[in-house]
Amino acid sequence: MFKEYTQYDGLALAALVNTREVSAKELLDAAVYQANQLNPKLNAIVHRFDERAYAAAQAGLPAGVFNGVPYLLKDLSFHFADEPITMGSRSVNIMSKNDSEIVKRMKATGVNTFGKTNTPEFGLIITTEPKAHGVTHNPFKKGYSSGGSSGGSAAAVASGIVPMAGAGDGGGSIRFPAAWCGTFGLKPSRGRNPMGPLFGESWDGAVADHVITRSVRDSAAMLDATSGAEIGAPYVIAPPKGTFLEAAMRAPRQLTIALHQQPLVANTVVDKEVIVVLEKTAKQLEAMGHRVIPAEPNINIEQFWQDFLVVVCAHTAFTIDNIERCYGTQHIQNLEPQTYNMAMLGRSLSAVDLAHAKHGWHDSQYQTGLLLETYDMILCPTVPTPAVKHGVLPPSRMDEMLMRSAGFLNKGMDMGKYAFSSGMIEKLSSPVLGKMCFTLLGNITGLPAMSLPVGMSKKGLPIGMQLIGRMNDETTLLSVAGEMERAGLFTKLAFEKYS
Repeated sequence: MFKEYTQYDGLALAALVNTREVSAKELLDAAVYQANQLNPKLNAIVHRFDERAYAAAQAGLPAGVFNGVPYLLKDLSFHFADEPITMGSRSVNIMSKNDSEIVKRMKATGVNTFGKTNTPEFGLIITTEPKAHGVTHNPFKKGYSSGGSSGGSAAAVASGIVPMAGAGDGGGSIRFPAAWCGTFGLKPSRGRNPMGPLFGESWDGAVADHVITRSVRDSAAMLDATSGAEIGAPYVIAPPKGTFLEAAMRAPRQLTIALHQQPLVANTVVDKEVIVVLEKTAKQLEAMGHRVIPAEPNINIEQFWQDFLVVVCAHTAFTIDNIERCYGTQHIQNLEPQTYNMAMLGRSLSAVDLAHAKHGWHDSQYQTGLLLETYDMILCPTVPTPAVKHGVLPPSRMDEMLMRSAGFLNKGMDMGKYAFSSGMIEKLSSPVLGKMCFTLLGNITGLPAMSLPVGMSKKGLPIGMQLIGRMNDETTLLSVAGEMERAGLFTKLAFEKYS
């Protein structure tokens, strides 16, 4: 077994394979060993297919930039042919017939996939605590959330099982777990990576699939390999000048950065430790020659979260309906309460409600665009607090009963409008939405955004800072991230405590 496995990122491991210093099998041996040792403690991986991966290593993997690198995929939108996908649900168990387009492109890099990672049901909650597979623990502190919805992937990367793993982000689901697990997480621009062929987009363009990584350059190299429009893509954006990897390896020009400190969800308090890290990061960027100036996007925060929730609820209802139509009723018979309730709201809202919500999205896009006419990017916290204990973010049993009851008590009423106007939805969703008060902006606008592992709490839990770039400008974000990484500003990884 290759004992130095955790000391290398994905590109460095692939270089060792290409020079025949180690074999793809030896790398897989190391990853399997790590998984066997750590996954019982973390519960990051929920499905394994080691034998298939060993067969692929023996047969010869594609000679791409990540030749032989052990890899994992989030068990949500990444269809891997002839392997089941559960979407974090007790009901769903679908055998994938074909690879997703992004999986095809990832496979072409030479990665050797041997499992699927944990995720909340349909990726709806920003903590990974599904009833189907159980909680995924934070690698830094057992009993604490790894974040969500890509919490399994973040925990697997942070603990040293793999150097990177597939992840997706619809409301912060790459950046959120990256921040709480101390890894690097980039959400690409809308349309940068493919979502098909089953779907052209997800959550009206809010969702973007990519990877969670330990190094900036791995994220950049994978984006080089996966980006670009596919057949039927609803968004087609220009490719970068040069490569993303080149951008990650060069210093950025002098930038003017907006310091965004006001949460975009009302009544949200930013933890004092997070504020300290934000101020420190601003000073570090200034020391590198950049200008950091307080400035806020002019966004209606009362409407902001409602517009997002309307779209997500509508798509949750669609997801359940589509699964039933395509695969049968048996795959939707045991849904979790929050999924059931969001779908109930989605069905009760009208097409006009959805159109109004999308109009609100446009206003947020416009106002943020105005800000980015003056500033090159936005600096803000990724999450307003460090990781919380398990059981804090999912709805309580009382809340679950209340929302289920509402469906029966208010039959014949416009339940969607009632739920919003009564304040019930705001009350019950605020613990989750409040944590998303900085990440949502990237999803609603479609702008590229990344979480940087630059701080630690007194309890020894990671604190991430977020940079949001201009549309179609991942290159500048990656240049800044690479500069900060080379300057030694990233915090130590969790796997070091296990080694």
